[in-house]
Amino acid sequence: MYKLIDRVLRRTVKHGDLTIYDPDGRSHRYGDGSGRPVVARITSRRWLGRLLRDPDLYLGEAYMHGALTIEEGDAQDLLELLVGNLRAGRMPAPGRLAAGLRHLTRHLRQRNSRTRARRNVAHHYDVDRRFYRLFLDPDLQYSCAFFERDDMELAEAQLAKKRHLAAKLAIEPGMRVLDIGCGFGGMALYLA
Repeated sequence: MYKLIDRVLRRTVKHGDLTIYDPDGRSHRYGDGSGRPVVARITSRRWLGRLLRDPDLYLGEAYMHGALTIEEGDAQDLLELLVGNLRAGRMPAPGRLAAGLRHLTRHLRQRNSRTRARRNVAHHYDVDRRFYRLFLDPDLQYSCAFFERDDMELAEAQLAKKRHLAAKLAIEPGMRVLDIGCGFGGMALYLA
């Protein structure tokens, strides 16, 4: 499986000094040897397929889980080396195709049709107010509070937020306020 990663890296990394140790401990060198050396190790075979399938996602995941370790340089050096080579247009055709397919499938999964949008809004907002009264302040503020002190209760912190925002907005007579996504209109009522 590492052979495929090796092929992609050989076509992609033309500048810089990158050494990767595969899960079998073999070293593979990429680039022209210029710049600060970066040495990384892939410690687990399980991650090879993931890294091939979606490197944008799984490179960071592998690093977080210890399946990719940096032995010389750091994570920023590795990313700068890879991104610098990608920006130079060295992504091989299969990589461009895979990136395009990932983009398309992500777009299709996240597509928000009118029907889906209605369902999402209903799921989020068509909830009985009694539910919100269990954990929100008396005005049912749906946005974060402003805790000026550690010992403040939620209702006090929500009032502090309203005072703070009102002072920043410097509202004058005749101005209008549109309260969207903050809860059930408590902020607009306070400002009125």
